[in-house]
Amino acid sequence: MIKQNLHTHSVYCDGKDTIDQMAQTAIQKGFTVLGFSGHGPCRFDDVAMKEKDLASYRKEILEAKEKYKDQIQIYVGIEEDIWQRVASRDFYDYVIGSKHFVKVRDQVKNVDYSPAMTDEIVSLYGGDFLAYAKDYYEDIKRIAQFEEIDIVGHLDLLMKFNEEEQYCSFTDPAYLGYAQECIDVLVQAGKIFEINTGAIARGYRKYPYPHQRLLEYIFQKGGKIILNSDCHDRNMLDCHYPESMKLIRDLGFTSMMVLTPEGFKEAPIDQFSL
Repeated sequence: MIKQNLHTHSVYCDGKDTIDQMAQTAIQKGFTVLGFSGHGPCRFDDVAMKEKDLASYRKEILEAKEKYKDQIQIYVGIEEDIWQRVASRDFYDYVIGSKHFVKVRDQVKNVDYSPAMTDEIVSLYGGDFLAYAKDYYEDIKRIAQFEEIDIVGHLDLLMKFNEEEQYCSFTDPAYLGYAQECIDVLVQAGKIFEINTGAIARGYRKYPYPHQRLLEYIFQKGGKIILNSDCHDRNMLDCHYPESMKLIRDLGFTSMMVLTPEGFKEAPIDQFSL
């Protein structure tokens, strides 16, 4: 049975645990595949890894890969922000592409920092959340042109603080239109969509990214998916996995992507552990 997480952070960025601690916990929790995806260097991100630390980051992961090779498959990945792409894909087994920042009126704001900052962003859009959503998804479309990116990170991150729909209904037709148009472009480019439980672990959402309505659309369009926990704390490495697997099956997905030594492969849903 496959149990996988490819969205994993460590002390090299804003995670709480070392590479080795995370690997040990993954083994204890029955994971068969673990990929590390520290935040790549980004001029707007204070917690992102620095260029000078990347070699050490990769070295530690490769050491863990060798140390635990008989117990788990470990991969070297990175989460690049679309504001600053990785210098070379050659150093990584895979790349997650995410949008954490928005630029509006010459100001750069962190999309998932806090409810207060979301309020600031919406204010800069004149109180129009849908205008914000339109720009957000237009920007994410660019991932289709980024050949190095395999996985689209937390597609609807802008809704992190919208659990009570205080900014916008998850089913607002205009909002769904912007998101679905973006999904169409990314599906056509063959990108993998992660089902990400990170906001659940941090107490902001009850369900994973993307919202169920967007997952339904991804399914209808034949999009490829992967389940990730966006882990910053090893105790939450498999946060909401059983519930997410049930959701995935209930939506009709019959397969998910798994990372292998030969690259990403599609595997039947029944091969994934609950």
